[in-house]
Amino acid sequence: MDNIEIKHRVLIDGNVHGGLIEQAVRKTLHSEAVDMLCVVSVMVTDDEGIRKYNNEYRDIDSATDVLSFPMQTFLQSGWGGINNTEIDEETGELPLGDIILSSESVKRQAIEYGNTTEYETAYLIIHSTLHLLGYDHDNEANERLMHDKNKGIIQEMGLIIK
Repeated sequence: MDNIEIKHRVLIDGNVHGGLIEQAVRKTLHSEAVDMLCVVSVMVTDDEGIRKYNNEYRDIDSATDVLSFPMQTFLQSGWGGINNTEIDEETGELPLGDIILSSESVKRQAIEYGNTTEYETAYLIIHSTLHLLGYDHDNEANERLMHDKNKGIIQEMGLIIK
């Protein structure tokens, strides 16, 4: 597996749409006016790999499309709601969190929803990055807000919305 290091820093483990993943993370951080150097780690795996992480960290023994593991606390959704940042003293970077993406789910869902794998990859990475920034879809209003933000960022990336 490949690791790619880039500033805002996106660490990508796996070689599936690496440039697109980086662009989706960067666009999401930009859309939220993130004003400090951050690190987001992204791992691309298969359904079996993501099932193991889902079981280990969420006690759900099934595959899912994407997992988000935030490393910061937000008092409210979005960059303005960040609370008590924990900056890495060695690098000066703020670790936002980790994303795990199932490439098999991306392919399956792209077919199911009539999207390209690029669209589906970007959609899921944006969605997860929003989770790292404190957003959640725990009620209808928050779900709508996340969907609208996701849709806007996808449009900025020039991907066709389905």
